[in-house]
Amino acid sequence: MLTFVGLGLYDERSITVEGREAIRTADRVFAERYTSELIGASFEALSAHHDVEIEVRDRAGVEQDPEPILEAAASDDVVFCTAGDTMISTTHVDLRLRAEERDVDTRIIHGVTAQTAASGLTGLQNYRFGPSTTLPFPWAHGADGLPASVTDTIAENRERGLHTLVFLDIKAAEGEYMRGDVAADLLSEAYPDLVGVVVARAGSPDPVVDGGRMSELASREFGDPLHLLVIPGECHLLEADALARLAGVDREALDLA
Repeated sequence: MLTFVGLGLYDERSITVEGREAIRTADRVFAERYTSELIGASFEALSAHHDVEIEVRDRAGVEQDPEPILEAAASDDVVFCTAGDTMISTTHVDLRLRAEERDVDTRIIHGVTAQTAASGLTGLQNYRFGPSTTLPFPWAHGADGLPASVTDTIAENRERGLHTLVFLDIKAAEGEYMRGDVAADLLSEAYPDLVGVVVARAGSPDPVVDGGRMSELASREFGDPLHLLVIPGECHLLEADALARLAGVDREALDLA
């Protein structure tokens, strides 16, 4: 059996009760930290909390060399953990399909994801979000300016009046986490007056939700990672009220539906 467990958003307590039980009763537990990370807890703390050994795999160890995971799951009860929800904005469906091809049973225990947290914290309705995108560090994508994957997603969502969730680049192995002011600075070159909302440390006891024009956000500080950026599309009156009250956004700067 191969069970995929979402760890939630912040620390060792963010996991569901079902996920906690799966980890504590597993024969082996694997995890990765390249798609996201529990910024409030190390894997050492996570291992101690659940009283298990957690074997951390890098990207190559999951996507290119999954044999140790698959071989273990063929005979034992194996758990594979990720931060957030285990199948949101990850490539782990490939690992699941590889297991299914070997007749290894699989199941998913979902965790709280940044997508739903961003909606809840900003007051923007989840069903009015379009496709999300990831803003990479400039040195990571090797091209000048903003990647088309980012600008096209923002433009297409805005044409449809939809909100955009922008995931900010994470290079956990190098200890690099893009922050909201850096993201806003990158986007302000193309969209200086575009309204955005930075969500910092979603799922923690002290999340920050702070909005304004990109040129304004570029000069603010939002504290420790992890950060997300939300770009509102057309807002219903209730959404506009929420952004004004919860994120300090000037209602006059918003597009109202």
